[in-house]
Formats: sequence, structure tokens, C-alpha cells
Amino acid sequence: MADDTNKPDTETSTGAEDANAPAQASEAAGQGADAAKADVATLEGQVADLTDRLLRAHAEMENLRKRTERDKEDTAKYAITKFAREVLGVGDNLQRAIAAVPAGASDEDPALKALVDGVVMTEREFMNVLERHGVKRIDPEGEAFNPHQHQAMTEIENPAVPAGTVVQVFQPGYVLEDRVLRPAMVVVAKGGAKASKEPPASDSATEAP
Repeated sequence: MADDTNKPDTETSTGAEDANAPAQASEAAGQGADAAKADVATLEGQVADLTDRLLRAHAEMENLRKRTERDKEDTAKYAITKFAREVLGVGDNLQRAIAAVPAGASDEDPALKALVDGVVMTEREFMNVLERHGVKRIDPEGEAFNPHQHQAMTEIENPAVPAGTVVQVFQPGYVLEDRVLRPAMVVVAKGGAKASKEPPASDSATEAP
């Protein structure tokens, strides 16, 4: 009799648990979905971070490659800088030798003429060799003064030319590609004062009333 009495209570308890089971399952499913979303968001953040790092690393490698190529080109282009500076004196001496012969003197002496012609040819070939390696002479007489390529030794008054004109070259300069090996030593004109304009004839004379 006791067993029969307790049996309905057991069935009632089981029925309540069965009724709550869908709600618990739904709650568990919701929690699982939230956890999955959190995991996805975390993974997406990690992917974005890794992608950003990869792009930055790629950009840095590309910049390094370009910089290396530029340095390589500069090294090849300017490799003879030191050597070129040291041989510039040879060109100066050849020019001095040519300039030391008085005008017309070589025409009167065949031996002197042959010597001068030989020095001229040597100086010309010397410049050709330098130019083949990117070295060019700067001889700016008559040109505007360029502080990047010229060094002014002095200034003189010369009203015949505009101010800042190079009127004499003490020593020619040289450039290697776009770099100055030696600036040209020059004399620069200050230039004459501008001529004052005479007043118009109508303004020069005024009649008294």
C-alpha cells in the first residue's frame, strides 16, 4: 500500500523535469552559440592582426629591396669618386702647360708646335676618358653664378654684365654625374648700377601762373 501511495508523486516529479528539459536545452544552446560567436570574433581579430603584420612586413621588405637597389646603383655610379678627385690635378697641369705657351709662339717653332699639339691631344683624351666615366668639367665663364657648383673667390664691378655673372674662372670645376667633385673657382661681377630714367619732358618744365 505504501508503494502504491508514493507512485503518483514520482510520476509528477518526472513530468516536471520533462517539462523543464526543453528550456534547459535551449539555454545551453544559447550559451554555446554565444561562446562560438566569441571564438569567431577572437579568430577574426587574430586573422586581422596577422594580415596587418604580413602587409607591414611585405611593405618593409619592398622598401628594403628598393633601398638596396638604389644603394647598389649609387655605389656603381659613384665608385670612382675618390680616384676621380685624385686625377683632377692632371687635367689642371695639362691646361697650365697649354696656357703657358705664348700665343703664336708655337707657329714660329715646329718643335714647340709639336709639343703643344701633343699636350693638347693628351688633355683632350684625358677629358674624353673622364666623360666616359661620368666626369664632366665645369667652365662657367659668362654663366650665372651657381653656389652649388661654383666658389666665388672675389667680386668685381663690371657694369657691362648683369650682377652675379661669372667673368673669370681661376680653376675649372668637375662633377661626377650629379655630384660636385670640385667647385669651380670663379670671379663674379657685381654688375653696374641701373641707369636712372630721365623724367618726361612734360614734367621737367612747369610754367608759373
